[in-house]
Amino acid sequence: MELEKFSYDNKIVKYFAVASIIFGIVGMLVGLTAAIQLFYPIFNFDLAYTTFGRIRPLHTNAIIFAFVGNAMFAGVYYSMQRLLKARMFNDLLSWTHFWGWQLIILAAAITLPLGLTSGKEYAELEWPIDIAIALIWVVFGINMIGTILKRRERHMYVAIWFYIATFVTVAVLHIVNSFAIPVELFKSYSWYAGVQDALVQWWYGHNAVAFFLTTPFLGIMYYFLPKAANRPVYSYRLSIIHFWSLIFIYIWAGPHHLLYTSLPDWAQSLGVAFSIMLIAPSWGGMLNGLLTLRGAWDRVREDPVLKFMVVAVTAYGMATLEGPLLSLKNVNAIAHFTDWIVAHVHIGGLGWNGFLIFGMLYWLWPKMWGTKIHSVKMANTHFWLGTLGIIIYALPLYVAGVVQSLMWKQFNPEGFLEYKNFLETVVQILPMYMLRAVGGTLYIVGVFYMVVNLIKTASQGSFVNNEDAEAPALEKKVITGGHWHSVLERKPVLFTVLALVAILIGGIFELIPTFLIKSNVPTIEAVKPYTPLELHGRDIYIREGCVNCHSQMIRPFRSETERYGEYSKAGEFVYDHPFLWGSKRNGPDLHRIGGKYPDSWHYYHMLDPGAVSSGSIMPSYPWLFEDVIDLDKTAGKINALRTIGVPYQDRYEEIANEDLGRQAQKIADNLKEQDGIEVAKEAEIVAMIAYLQRLGTDIKASK
Repeated sequence: MELEKFSYDNKIVKYFAVASIIFGIVGMLVGLTAAIQLFYPIFNFDLAYTTFGRIRPLHTNAIIFAFVGNAMFAGVYYSMQRLLKARMFNDLLSWTHFWGWQLIILAAAITLPLGLTSGKEYAELEWPIDIAIALIWVVFGINMIGTILKRRERHMYVAIWFYIATFVTVAVLHIVNSFAIPVELFKSYSWYAGVQDALVQWWYGHNAVAFFLTTPFLGIMYYFLPKAANRPVYSYRLSIIHFWSLIFIYIWAGPHHLLYTSLPDWAQSLGVAFSIMLIAPSWGGMLNGLLTLRGAWDRVREDPVLKFMVVAVTAYGMATLEGPLLSLKNVNAIAHFTDWIVAHVHIGGLGWNGFLIFGMLYWLWPKMWGTKIHSVKMANTHFWLGTLGIIIYALPLYVAGVVQSLMWKQFNPEGFLEYKNFLETVVQILPMYMLRAVGGTLYIVGVFYMVVNLIKTASQGSFVNNEDAEAPALEKKVITGGHWHSVLERKPVLFTVLALVAILIGGIFELIPTFLIKSNVPTIEAVKPYTPLELHGRDIYIREGCVNCHSQMIRPFRSETERYGEYSKAGEFVYDHPFLWGSKRNGPDLHRIGGKYPDSWHYYHMLDPGAVSSGSIMPSYPWLFEDVIDLDKTAGKINALRTIGVPYQDRYEEIANEDLGRQAQKIADNLKEQDGIEVAKEAEIVAMIAYLQRLGTDIKASK
């Protein structure tokens, strides 16, 4: 049979890999800064752009989309070409994908520190960037599907299955979760509100972990681990079970992030049930990876590539066992809102994603430069620094999480909360935060070892932009028989459609009833829309990233109702675009903060938290006292929210600033009466006080 000559595009792989390394270092350094801020608040620098609330989402976006995202594309572009025996479908699409993705990352790096955020976790980027992400993702998909269609290999290897599922699912998740009504170029409100917004967000948030941080890296594992070990994948049948059960079950598990909240019980129960089921396919994939190394364990002791990959797969197994266990209601009641969850997430991020990326890079670099790794010793040093870094990072946070939860729930013999002041629980875990920063530092030092090693490896070789290859053309003939799945692998379009159907079922069964059945979100007549001043204050709260440290969801536990007040009701959030329930408490819950303190307390607390609450790790916000509300934006905000169902009266936008002025003047007068504070009524701090004083006051606590 005549062989066709072609070449693999290594240059695009190199560019994605280099971008991953650069952004990875930046994202990790930002993360280390945020970690230090939690025990040394002076590292907030009293600047608007460097507070924890603004750089925490910068860190998460840089790691997820810049470091891990670019590495994912490098692995996909390298492995896909060789598995399909074809160059990528179109070089122009490849480079459009690369530069478009880097511009999106740059846009995130600029807008997030500026406080231009949607306020939705892992989906903070504003609507123009969301549109750009969708377009570039489609470019990636066209390039991938086009390559599959022009392949020279009849059967699609297991890695390709995971790449297809990644493309279709991330597209669905991103588009559905990003529906918003624009107010201006970099300001919008989520199309959904309250309970519904929370469900959509964590349907997206959990499955962003599943289909951006997991499925593509399972594909990468299925390619690079057998290559590095020089062994075939342990079980083809286990691969089939792993793939289809994982993508079907994963999509249902999002509600486990919302246990004991105002989400309907049936949705919470679905999330728990499918989360437990996830153990089977997840561990099936882990075992398939580890058993691929059968007969090659002697090499693991010597080969740093295999060391990284073994720990990565093990971390995947740990995280995917812990996740379902955390979804059990009795465990979730202890762990949620604590640093336990932070530790859990970083076992996956640092161990699974990080170590698999490092192993992939150490394997790729010598191949693309036609040489050997410069220093196996340096690679092994990187491995041990990274491993120790993960351990020293995670273990203190597990301890911190348990300590936090026990202190939050502790009652004394008289039946009162032992630690009524939330700050007591924060001070207790500061040593754990310090150890976490030590672990993060070790991990980053290991990355610098890798960078030096890869640079020296490249310098001793010669990069091959276009790697020559040859293979017979794919014969267009009908083949019958064989394993049922092998028949499906020969039909990539049908395969893609079936993968899409598999992931849509869970989303449809969870989301649609929540929107269509009114009893899921009972209305409360006393709950009214935010006033214009409160609306400005809420937007400032979102801009400053307060939701990163403060929840607005009091769960129905005695410990929480004793500390905060009446537990939260679904109907209280019907005008919240977006919802702000939070996922971590570095500070107390704020849902019943309204009326608890005088206006002057909030004024001083935002100006100098440490002076009001000794030992506070909260940054100060001096710019709120200097900057003024932009009254020209009030009408646009009112109009946008009315469009998505908030019942502001017709033409209310024309008089909204008059109401705003009256409420602001009242707060300014209160400040002067309470403590002789002189403040302009247009100051942003006045709007922030108005919002905080509104929280939780719509309903009366039951007796």
